[in-house]
Amino acid sequence: MDNLAEDSDLHIETATVASDEVVTAFALLIPQLSTSNAPPDARTLQALIDSESSTLLLARDRLDKDRIVGSLTLVTFGIPTGIRAWIEDVVVDTAVRGRGIGNRLNVRALELARELGATTVDLTSRPSREAANRLYRRIGFEQRETNVYRFDLR
Repeated sequence: MDNLAEDSDLHIETATVASDEVVTAFALLIPQLSTSNAPPDARTLQALIDSESSTLLLARDRLDKDRIVGSLTLVTFGIPTGIRAWIEDVVVDTAVRGRGIGNRLNVRALELARELGATTVDLTSRPSREAANRLYRRIGFEQRETNVYRFDLR
């Protein structure tokens, strides 16, 4: 994994392999994000890591032996009107929230999206995630007047 951003107690990196450590971290993080989805296994994580349309960012806490304490997935894809970018599945371990880790993950994702040619980045966040919504507004995201629809294929 290459180190992409650093400060004294945290660094953000791009995942390159679904190691046992990464799988274990997701087993802890995903239940904090979603109770309706099981944590991904190594094969699923590796497919995500290997995909040209996604970048899996990991936050490591130097104060805790470089433990993975957060993640974010940046999805980019081409459409006839340009390059689209979405931030998905942002999660920071509840034990370390409030230290700016979510901010650092998002800022790095925005940098990567710009480097990949995207001109905008979208994300969704449930209204009940008040701290996350405050963070997104503080970073500069603006709430859009749009309808989001979902069709459940299960």
